[in-house]
Amino acid sequence: MTETTRQPCDLLIEAGWVVPVNPHGVVLVDHAVVVSGDRIVALLPLAEARERFAPAQTVSRPDSVLIPGLVNGHTHNPMTLMRGVADDLSLMPWLHEHVWPIEGAVMSPEFVADGVELAVAEMLRGGTTCCNESYFFPDAQAATYRRLGFRARVGLPVIEFPSAWAASTAEYFDKGLEVYDNYRSDPLVSLSFAPHAPYTVSDESFERIRMLAEQLDLPVHVHVHETAQEIADSLKQYGQRPIARLDRLGVVNERLIAVHMTQLIDAEIALCAERGVSVLHCPQSNLKLASGFSPVEKLRRAGVNLGLGTDGCASNNDLDMFDEMRTAALLAKGVAMDATALDAASALRIATLGSAKALGLDEHIGSIEVGKQADLTLIAMDALETQPMYNAISHLVYATGRHQVSDVWIAGQRKLADRELVGIDVDALRAKTRQWQQRIAAIGNKP
Repeated sequence: MTETTRQPCDLLIEAGWVVPVNPHGVVLVDHAVVVSGDRIVALLPLAEARERFAPAQTVSRPDSVLIPGLVNGHTHNPMTLMRGVADDLSLMPWLHEHVWPIEGAVMSPEFVADGVELAVAEMLRGGTTCCNESYFFPDAQAATYRRLGFRARVGLPVIEFPSAWAASTAEYFDKGLEVYDNYRSDPLVSLSFAPHAPYTVSDESFERIRMLAEQLDLPVHVHVHETAQEIADSLKQYGQRPIARLDRLGVVNERLIAVHMTQLIDAEIALCAERGVSVLHCPQSNLKLASGFSPVEKLRRAGVNLGLGTDGCASNNDLDMFDEMRTAALLAKGVAMDATALDAASALRIATLGSAKALGLDEHIGSIEVGKQADLTLIAMDALETQPMYNAISHLVYATGRHQVSDVWIAGQRKLADRELVGIDVDALRAKTRQWQQRIAAIGNKP
């Protein structure tokens, strides 16, 4: 084929290995992904790609693995500015004695925007291209994600006590719907309802959320069955376990993104499978807060869609999805007492396509397929720590560190190039972070 008959494209990414995630467990050797605009237009053997396409730019990484961008299925990214303020505590003392008092003192659009920018920088350097967000000031979140060109589903918060964002339940709904109107057609920023948890949201609010979610076609992103105390308190107050209460209110359906789910009985697992609920697993946060163990393998074998998230940096304390995959795979084996539980390919899947499906974005991201958005991550495998390599997927889950991520694209736009962030002023970001550190430390909550 002559130069004049080769098809023009914007980008050709050549990799020693491509892991498309769908089909499941497949590794393609010496393949290339072709990108035009924001979309993948071809995935084919390297020699054929070079013959058929004339790219404006070529990135050749023969010692690297190309995967779909990782999808952080649950996080509170402004809390990146609270990394390490209250360690080694259980959930309720952590919230009531540390997190909520600090938030009461510093919560503002500026705090949220700066925390999101710090989180985006960390996520990009770790190969993450999309996140599912739950925090206050969703307007400031959305504006920052849009400015940085980062894909996010931003939660519209609902909680039954006042905050710097809203003074009443009615105001949470009114302001949230205004944010929805402003971003309903944004190509990168989408919305969800994000009621905090069953123990902080009333029946009336959940019923209104159910109605609006149906009308606006939005997911409902909520912490559910996170601790044994939550179950006991719900039984005392409502005479029902939280998931049963949510089912009574009409919330348990294919829109529900149920986060944590460490306290489950078999009937609840079957209910989630029947209703199409997605469960977002946050193993490191659950371990750190001693909240319990999600029965991930039982959920997976029942057919429940699983996603993976880091939770926020105040309870993790990082946004490292590679480390989260490894923890998820290892913990699942220990909980199930089965070495075959959550194998490497399945761990990678929940960190990509599973999270994307939970967010309702699986038609656009989560796998390397023709027609999907070009959200892509390259990982260098030539380090001594990942030598020798017999199985690329095994290494991604059990041996790779996020420092090996070299290049990242979102919607075809390069966001990380040879480990250098594109479009983020690192020195300015570091300076802003230090200012917040000084202010938060002065509150007196940091040990």
